Amino acid sequence: MSKPRGTRRWELLACAFTGHVTFAPDDDALAQRLRGTTGVGEAWRCLRCGDFALGPALSSGHPDDAPLILRGKALRQVFVVRALAVERLIRAVILALAAWGVWKFRGEQLSLQAIFDRDLPLLRASGFRVDQMTLVHEAEKALAAKPSTLAILVVALSAYAVIELVEAVGLWLLKRWGEYFAVVATSVFLPLEIYDLSNGVTVTRVLTFAINVAAVVYLLVSKRLFGLRGGRAAYDEERRGEQLLDLERASAQPA
Repeated sequence: MSKPRGTRRWELLACAFTGHVTFAPDDDALAQRLRGTTGVGEAWRCLRCGDFALGPALSSGHPDDAPLILRGKALRQVFVVRALAVERLIRAVILALAAWGVWKFRGEQLSLQAIFDRDLPLLRASGFRVDQMTLVHEAEKALAAKPSTLAILVVALSAYAVIELVEAVGLWLLKRWGEYFAVVATSVFLPLEIYDLSNGVTVTRVLTFAINVAAVVYLLVSKRLFGLRGGRAAYDEERRGEQLLDLERASAQPA
């Protein structure tokens, strides 16, 4: 096995969690570049990290039928996108809890933050201020309102939580629609966050706004959404250009 290098750390990390991906092409010249022999049997190069894995190839066939592997830039994007998915999931949980807090404690003379501090000590320990989130802040102001207003607010908070949950699922599953949904849904709420910042700058509001802006820009540029930087065709071509099998096939061609 070759020593890990910085340029392959993500590939090695992915293989450590999910295992190597080996393929035996029916092109003899190409197969020779991917196959090795050891004292305990044959070994094949992993299409993701490039290291040799003992044992027969997991699959075989025509080189064009080889699995499309996430590696290089595309693999690094997976870690970023899934980290964003986790952030969206956490936000969905907080919004759902806010809706629950408005509904259950609507008759109490306590702030939402006090309710969370009392009933959810783990959230309090994190230092995160739920009452500085835009909709939660509005929810707190409406706690003294009539029941019909509170019901509308609970629905709004719940709907926002569902939107964040859909974003989280789509991003975690690495779906193209999830990336589009995340960009559109996040962009829709940016004006509300700007308005909220104009009424008072807090760490939570600034952090939330910064994450959302960064997420929109990152997804638009890196995933080439809405036709940016060549769109889907250019994105797919970029992924194909990183495939180990294609790189080896190009190297095998006479100069």
